[in-house]
Amino acid sequence: MQKLAVVVTTYKRNELLKKLLDSLQSERPWRVLIVDNDPEGGASGLCLPFKDKMERAGVQVEYLRQKENLGGAGGFFAGMRRAYELGAEWFWLMDDDVRILPGAIGRLEKWAGKSQMVQGSRLNADGTPFYWQYRFVVPLAVPNPFAAKDCRPFKDANTCCFEGVLVKRELVGRIGFPDPRFFIYWDDTTYGYLASKVCNPIVVPDLILQRTRSINNLKLSGNRRLNSTSDLNRYYIMRNRGYMMRYLSLFGDYDPLLFGLGTFFTFLKEVVRIAVLDRRPQAFPPLVKGWADSRKIMKDRSWKPAREMQKKSLEKS
Repeated sequence: MQKLAVVVTTYKRNELLKKLLDSLQSERPWRVLIVDNDPEGGASGLCLPFKDKMERAGVQVEYLRQKENLGGAGGFFAGMRRAYELGAEWFWLMDDDVRILPGAIGRLEKWAGKSQMVQGSRLNADGTPFYWQYRFVVPLAVPNPFAAKDCRPFKDANTCCFEGVLVKRELVGRIGFPDPRFFIYWDDTTYGYLASKVCNPIVVPDLILQRTRSINNLKLSGNRRLNSTSDLNRYYIMRNRGYMMRYLSLFGDYDPLLFGLGTFFTFLKEVVRIAVLDRRPQAFPPLVKGWADSRKIMKDRSWKPAREMQKKSLEKS
């Protein structure tokens, strides 16, 4: 695959990052960019030896230490922008809590001519198939919980996940880099939604990654699971619906009644998660605050889409 840049975002999870970097050594992408969101550069001790090994094998590596924690959204924004400046033709994005399965790049490459955005399949940490909701119910702005688990030979998607999505440069030039204002959560969902407006994203059955972090979860039907989450995630789950509403509005997809219903469903899901998995009453305030802050974003008249603010970076490259 021509000029494939692997973009990794990490933050104070060196044990997980090491597993990812170890798995990367069997692959030969054009570039590897590691965005360390730890201002103290906590991942440098792992990344610099990795850089030496990969460069001896002909793979260029850049370690990008951020001045502040930008979250996953900000990390992928910084990494993709740098890779774009370097001339990358393809961007393969992943968090630090996965490992690459042998031969993954080769399996993805066969789909490169099919779509400008390709999402491979993954495994859970325990080796079971990971179920991903690759269809986005646009009016409600929620993932479709009934999306078929069998994606053979491939399925059309209207969302993406930064856990292994492959993105073509041409698409980035049209929709921009991820919006760093999301910090975490819904950033990749929205990025995939934007992609679906200009191309046909697909999810394919080829296994490319395995998750390496075990999460407390409640098994539902089939491969579906309800995972535990943090108070920080809970806040952004609700707050970032304000940004989602803004992006839906750009394309005439915002319906106040249906979007509000989707927000209520999202809130209800988090209440169930708190009651069944986390069992912490103190988890409710971040949830409520996130909802309140989303309303402020929805009313902000100065808001602009990320693509408009990124014009200079996209044009000069």
